[in-house]
Amino acid sequence: MPDFRRAARALQRAVRAGDPDAIARVATRHPAGAPADPAGFALTAAQLVVAREQGFASWPRLRRYLDTVASHGWDSRTAASPAAHPADEFCRLACLTYTRDDGPDRWSAAGGMVTAEHIWAASAAGRPDDVWRLLARDPGLAGARGGPFGWRPLLYLTYSRVDPAPAEADALAVARQLLAAGADPNEGHLFDGLTYPFTALTGVLGNGELGAARQPRHPYWHSLAGLLLRAGADPNDAQGLYNTMFLPTTDHLELLFAHGLGTAGRGPWRSRVGEAIPPPDELLRTQLRWAVEHDQHAKVRLLASHGVDVRSPFTAAGPAWAPGDGRTPLELARLYGHTEIAELLVEHGAPAPPPDPVQNLIAAAFRADRPAVQALRAEHPDVVTRAHAARPGLVVWAAAHSSVSTVDLLVELGFDVNALGRADAPVEEPWETALHHAAGAGDVSLTRHLLALGADPQARDRRFAATPLDWARHLGRPATAAVLEEATQR
Repeated sequence: MPDFRRAARALQRAVRAGDPDAIARVATRHPAGAPADPAGFALTAAQLVVAREQGFASWPRLRRYLDTVASHGWDSRTAASPAAHPADEFCRLACLTYTRDDGPDRWSAAGGMVTAEHIWAASAAGRPDDVWRLLARDPGLAGARGGPFGWRPLLYLTYSRVDPAPAEADALAVARQLLAAGADPNEGHLFDGLTYPFTALTGVLGNGELGAARQPRHPYWHSLAGLLLRAGADPNDAQGLYNTMFLPTTDHLELLFAHGLGTAGRGPWRSRVGEAIPPPDELLRTQLRWAVEHDQHAKVRLLASHGVDVRSPFTAAGPAWAPGDGRTPLELARLYGHTEIAELLVEHGAPAPPPDPVQNLIAAAFRADRPAVQALRAEHPDVVTRAHAARPGLVVWAAAHSSVSTVDLLVELGFDVNALGRADAPVEEPWETALHHAAGAGDVSLTRHLLALGADPQARDRRFAATPLDWARHLGRPATAAVLEEATQR
């Protein structure tokens, strides 16, 4: 966790010394703008700037968040270190940790060493008789920290993926026993000090950036989530919503909507970290944007039917994959050729966007509509040049989310097949080439096709300085690795 107090003092010194970059930071973040007298720049003003840079409205709110981190933070490095005590080691292996170590091998290893020597292991193992015995001796254990991660028992239960799993009735019985003994249904931790809490509900819903195989739902996710929600868990679970947005499934959203998702409640985590967690309507708008851009038709329909705003442009500042760029959901749907979603948004009242030749050209390309492309070029002779400037890495996104016909058309239009872009979000950021994506995805046909279009097998991505072959090997894609090995030997 950065030392924000030191950062504020350093900013104050830099402004007083006349550092132009420091003064520019103040001009951007302080409500009064750049200081009229840099030599008299106050520490309280520097603290406000630092707080706003971290997403907080004031220094006291940032301080309150830091206090929350001190009391609820979790250091993920503990997941990598074997524990000396067998029951602790069982918990370490049994639980989903949202680190790179997650995967079935750990959970099956835990399944071969089930132990219930303490309340945290008994909870992770889903053993109600042992949990009952331990709670009868000391009811306070339901809210006690312990085990290898310093979590409370409810988190070990909800993050457990031990293989073989306990019976559903046993897992639910443990949850009921812990809740009856005083466990908090909103129990959670701040992963390495991040602002979104990883709650018990987050653990039950599972999923995430490593995919469903390595970060699956709890085997009894629906019944366990329902139990937590009925006990008072906040359905506006920011981290749970983020982790589940990558897949087109909607059943988790249906359950959350049934228990108040989107309503402006104020759960305990919102009180603890304040504006670091976006309000419910903003969380759902982020879900909508991802679903529109990634052609998740059923999810868009569900969100729209529950009143999520499909009309307004996206203006709230967010991460690179959800920028406040002023585009509307309908503009995005048309931009990436998602015709069915565009029609659905119109049905729900989305207004037609103003004509934009560049966006229309890209949309036509994503439909592989050559006549429409030619018509736009005839009407707007500079449209292709403007599209190159606006989206230089477009081939990467097209390779990941559209057809080979679209990739071919873009290359014919002069888009660079070796451009660096992002495959996970339709934004311009120089991460990897289209060939890196194809190699990492294990798509042999696309890999061969990109090579035929002139993709460079020796190109290195910007994040890891790795070649497409490195990606294929690292991600366990032997088929694309073989194609790339052959290509690099020519």
